[in-house]
Amino acid sequence: MKLYTYFRSSASYRVRIALQLKGLSHESVPVHLVRGEQKASAYADHVGDALVPSMELDDGHRLTQSMAIIEYLDETHAQIPLLPSDALGRAHVRALAQMVACEIHPLNNLRVLKYLVRDLGVSDEAKTGWYAHWARMGLEAFERQLALLEAERRADGLAPSIFCWGDTPTLADCCLIPQVFNAQRFNVDLEGLPRLMAVVERCNALPAFQLAHPSACPDAE
Repeated sequence: MKLYTYFRSSASYRVRIALQLKGLSHESVPVHLVRGEQKASAYADHVGDALVPSMELDDGHRLTQSMAIIEYLDETHAQIPLLPSDALGRAHVRALAQMVACEIHPLNNLRVLKYLVRDLGVSDEAKTGWYAHWARMGLEAFERQLALLEAERRADGLAPSIFCWGDTPTLADCCLIPQVFNAQRFNVDLEGLPRLMAVVERCNALPAFQLAHPSACPDAE
């Protein structure tokens, strides 16, 4: 498999974590977003939205969108599942993952930030404020959801979660860690998020997350 990635792309980071958790070998093919390499025909002709990540399978098929790629990997490589075995658990994990992928990330994507500055004339200070506002709001919501899920597990007689849901990393953790990494890059205030940050600390102590970290990528700058 070939993973087309950019070291600072949080969506690519999600897939790298999933690959490492599952122990799947792959070739990493860097696509430099800041230089616009994703727009070159060599890449864009094969990927409709010209974004990363994308994945080329051994048989030549191409996959796009990080969430779809991770669920494909989970369905085709059952070892170390990233979704719970029960429908309720899967719904909770997907909801947490989508809080990041559908609510926080789109507002803080590189192309959105570029548009704010280049087309709307927003200052760098205002751009950073935009990022911090939406990232903090989204992470606060994530923290509240973790608290609600904690209470639900308690009521159902389940042990407290070690990670976002349960005692092993899931799709939700694959999404949360890159988002927090980027928030830290932009100096977003992460105080007052005890459950969320405890999950981040546990994840980042695992080799799979360390190997997927942007600093471990071949294109890291």
